[in-house]
Parts: sequence; C-alpha cells; structure tokens
Amino acid sequence: MPVEVKICGLSTSETVQAATEAGADLIGFVFFPKSPRNVSLEQAASLASLARGKAKIVALTVDADDAQLTAIRAAVDPDLIQAHGSETPERIAAIGALTGKPVMKAIRVKDESDIAAAADYSSVASLILYDAKAPETLGNALPGGNGHAFDWSLLEGGKRPAFVLAGGLTPENVADAIRRTGAPVVDVSSGVESAPGVKDVALIRKFIEAAKRAG
Repeated sequence: MPVEVKICGLSTSETVQAATEAGADLIGFVFFPKSPRNVSLEQAASLASLARGKAKIVALTVDADDAQLTAIRAAVDPDLIQAHGSETPERIAAIGALTGKPVMKAIRVKDESDIAAAADYSSVASLILYDAKAPETLGNALPGGNGHAFDWSLLEGGKRPAFVLAGGLTPENVADAIRRTGAPVVDVSSGVESAPGVKDVALIRKFIEAAKRAG
C-alpha cells in the first residue's frame, strides 16, 4: 500500500491546489485561535470546496466544545475530525456521535508511556496520530505544529493498527521516518513552511514526492 500524505494547516487557495495537484491524500484546516495556521469557518469552507473529491478534508480542533464542532460540521463538512487536545476516550466517542464523522486522536509523544496510552483510544478513535510532545519551554501554547520530532524508535518493530506519523517531518527526513516506523500515513505542517503559518508550494511538492517514493 502506498503511503498517504496529509498536509496540515493550509490557509490559501494556492497551497490547497498545490497540495491536491501534487497528490496529497488528506488536507487539514486548523481551528485553534492560538495557532498561526488558524482559519475561520468561512475560509475553511471556501478552501474545502477546492479540495473536495480530490483529498479527504480534516478539521483539526483542540478541546473543542459542542458548539464549535457543530459549527465546523455545518460549514465545512469535513471527512474527519482531528482531536489534538487533551480529549479523553469518552470525549472522542462523544465527538464522533455529535458530528457523525470519524475522529482521529492525536497522542503527544515523549516516551514509551505515551505510546502505550494510545491503547485507551483504540475502540473510539478511527485513527491515532503520533505527534511530538511540545518542549517544556513552549508550554501548552501550541499542542502541534512546533517542528519537533520524537524518538521514532519508539514505533519501530511494533504491531499496531493504522496510524499517522507527525512531528518534525520535512522533505529531507520523511523517507527515513517511513522506513523506520512503517507509518502508513505521514502528516506535515511546519516542515513545509517558509515562516510560521506560511506554506511553501515547492516544499509541499517536495515532501509529497519524497513520501510517495519511500512508500
């Protein structure tokens, strides 16, 4: 099976089109005001229309309440909801019931205990996304998109359901990451940017090409 690629944190029509034309399988829109990649419902709805039918649309949320999730569902109609906060397994189940959409739960990884914690979500999340835990110097300001990788050896040799690998991936290291972890899906945000929140079309293409070759 070829590796699937998710380009996350898109905010312009140019970069959405570049991602889909280059073969991205999933594109992500961020709904988190503290992020430099945050988009409004109106922006996301317009951008999603450019990608619908070409790539799956993912709505990234962080401890979103029911009102926000309902608004995203109505305006954007994403294919998946990405829960990137401190959501419990019970909350993941509730998000799926509320939106009628599959839910991808992000697990922030620092050590082996974080990998083990993913098992708690196995019956309620459609996918697990392993991302690097933000350095303590950053606190909890941004739960993802910080450009840091975790120790990929934590995923080596293990047999686990399909998962998404994120955190510190770039066009230069994504092939090695895929080989080491066996990741069936890779997710990039800051690794294809020229500045925080500013996606680079050339880097998007380069990343997708490198990941697809490796897979």
